[in-house]
Amino acid sequence: MTFGAAYIRGLTGFGMAIILVPLFGMIVTPGQAVVIAILLQVLIGPVGIKVIFADAHRQSALMIAAFAMLATPIGILLLKVTAPDVARLMIAAIAIGAFALVLLPQRGELRPGPKETAATGIASGILTGFAAMPGPPVVPFYLRQPIPPKEARASMMLVFFATAIAGTISAFALGLANGRLLWLSLLLFPSVLAGNWLGAKSFGKVPPSLWRSFVAGILGLAGISALIRLFN
Repeated sequence: MTFGAAYIRGLTGFGMAIILVPLFGMIVTPGQAVVIAILLQVLIGPVGIKVIFADAHRQSALMIAAFAMLATPIGILLLKVTAPDVARLMIAAIAIGAFALVLLPQRGELRPGPKETAATGIASGILTGFAAMPGPPVVPFYLRQPIPPKEARASMMLVFFATAIAGTISAFALGLANGRLLWLSLLLFPSVLAGNWLGAKSFGKVPPSLWRSFVAGILGLAGISALIRLFN
């Protein structure tokens, strides 16, 4: 699971948590699945950070990251008070909702304004804490802009590293994370590192239109898979 999800991250810039959390949630509690996904994201975040920072649209990415980091504890608190079955259903719905947003037509040439950027950050932070999924608001934000895949991918990865840091701090501070989950994440990290490396090698070898379609397909499959496993 971790190798495949990390490959998707390396190729698209996102998707690791969207794939891992619903699948891990069928094996462990949703809270534990979220914590493991957050810890894996913070471990892989520094890999290639110089290139990511250079390629990203830093103005929007840093603004989204700042609001997301502030809102992450809210998501952690929501997760702590939500019943496991309800949390599993909501996490699956989040993945499907992101897929629907990506299918919307691209916006014009203008960048989104400060209000939309801030709202994206707040939503991303809440979803980081609740589901380890900062992507559903952020992916449509960038994919609906007519920008190169390299810029979209780097911007998303910069945001997700920041949300992973905030999620890790919040999870330990609020008692959701513990040493056992940290050790488990460290044991899984080599497979994440290998998958991410292979995915990054594949990036740039597909046309931009095909890359965008692949990103949308990953979101859709993740949501459908989570629903099937939930009802089974």
